[in-house]
Amino acid sequence: MELLFKNLMHGTLFDLIYALKKVLFQIFKLNFLMKKIDIVVTLGPASINKQFLNFINNKASLARLNMSHVKLQKLEKRISFIKKYCSVPICIDTEGAQIRIKFNKVKLIKLKKKERLIINKQNGKFNFYPMEVFNLLKKNDILDVGFEGLQLKILSKNKNTIKLICTKPGTFGNNKGVHLKNRKIDLSFVTDKDLKAIEIAKKFNIKNFALSFTNSKTDMMNFSKLLPTEKKFFKIETARALKCLDFFFKNQKNFLIDRGDLSKDIGIENIPTTQRHIFKKSKKYKNVKVALATNFLESMIKNPYPTRAEANDIYNSLEMGASALVLAGETAMGKYPIESVNFLSKIIKIFKKNKKLYV
Repeated sequence: MELLFKNLMHGTLFDLIYALKKVLFQIFKLNFLMKKIDIVVTLGPASINKQFLNFINNKASLARLNMSHVKLQKLEKRISFIKKYCSVPICIDTEGAQIRIKFNKVKLIKLKKKERLIINKQNGKFNFYPMEVFNLLKKNDILDVGFEGLQLKILSKNKNTIKLICTKPGTFGNNKGVHLKNRKIDLSFVTDKDLKAIEIAKKFNIKNFALSFTNSKTDMMNFSKLLPTEKKFFKIETARALKCLDFFFKNQKNFLIDRGDLSKDIGIENIPTTQRHIFKKSKKYKNVKVALATNFLESMIKNPYPTRAEANDIYNSLEMGASALVLAGETAMGKYPIESVNFLSKIIKIFKKNKKLYV
């Protein structure tokens, strides 16, 4: 930096302009490095305890509650417990416009290829959620269930029954997400459960909310009307959302790329380039922040140490400009939630230190 200022004092006009550009670029880089990189932890069975909640007070910026995996009747008690031991702001992450399968009488189903099953609208072993989904599905619809490769095809449907055949074998359990592969259907931007959860959250003065599956301009505007004064995060996790990026970034400031569900919609092989495209476009708009989620430390759900690929993924995501990194299963149900947060913190620290060396 000193050398650049000397050039400003003794160089030609061309040298002065060139040196000034370099100085401005260095200042820009310093400003970027001064920006805080947040850690968002998802709370669940592995982390809603006194030890972990005390631990994240000096580590995390948000404590996420995923309403897809939190029972409404337990929400008040859960929020009360979290607030008792933790000062980190809570974020309610809505279910949003996603199809799921709910089990009534069984815990796990394993299907072989060509095996058939029946879903009854009333009193069956399992059903689609939200309930409106049943009426929207059609014959020949193809359903990808969860992330383990299971695929089903609808053979026939009447007003009370859907008959399916397994086209790709796999196992699935309660509350697994379902991706409709062959076409798109329109669901409400929030569920009835979401609306009730928001009302409960407001009683506790919670100010942070995330809209899952922000598919359209209308979804964004409706959620903004629902929560006019609260801080809102809009999740980019469908191909439809990618078509609305300019509108999104022009009208709101806080976003989250969910790479898991996005990969089901556009193909996992397209995630690296799409992730870069989103970050690049966001930088054209003032004060837009884009956080990133899914599989950062997936191996640490079961193991105390991450993989080299995970370490590289985290560092690369920071270089792209991620404003926050989200831990999901790692802290919600993993064996090593504290170790996961510590490793993420370590990578962020190394990233900032190394960047300063090149300023």
